[in-house]
Amino acid sequence: MDISSAMSETALLVIDMFNTYDHPDAEPLADNVAAIVDPLTELIRRSNERDDVAVVYVNDNYGDFAAEPSDIVEAAVNGARPELVRPLVPGPEARFLTKVRHSAFYATSLDYLLTRLDTRRIILTGQVTEQCVLYTALDGYVRHYDVVVPPDTVAHIDDKLGTAALEMMERNMKAELPESTASLP
Repeated sequence: MDISSAMSETALLVIDMFNTYDHPDAEPLADNVAAIVDPLTELIRRSNERDDVAVVYVNDNYGDFAAEPSDIVEAAVNGARPELVRPLVPGPEARFLTKVRHSAFYATSLDYLLTRLDTRRIILTGQVTEQCVLYTALDGYVRHYDVVVPPDTVAHIDDKLGTAALEMMERNMKAELPESTASLP
């Protein structure tokens, strides 16, 4: 796809949804992810139907620098909680970037991609609210993107930290916090 023919003022970022759930915080996280799968799947569907919204999956490579996006998705589908992953599996034409740390911007081509798409507004979804979503929001804010975080599409490990992260994004990063049904322009 010629990127210049696909300008998108808004980008929906799907962060770290391809998880094998075999880590110490997996159980509380998975319980919270279960609540966001349906609204997130619907938001992705609605976004994919529009020409003015770019959907970008950004997922941790979990230290495997040879992993292709398909490897990351396959490992998650074959992990401990495939029911949380299957509804979100992207098609082969999807934009998919791998990351190595908390922020979707850190050491990735995300900012370059968004600049090429003329994106001004990023909608952050996925996991973990108090970690990767929060750090991505901060990095987006300092790059002058308008930040939107629908609370019904982000999952946390710790209830208090998840709530605090949303408050920080709203107060310190001027993030909008609409429900997913009202998050698209």
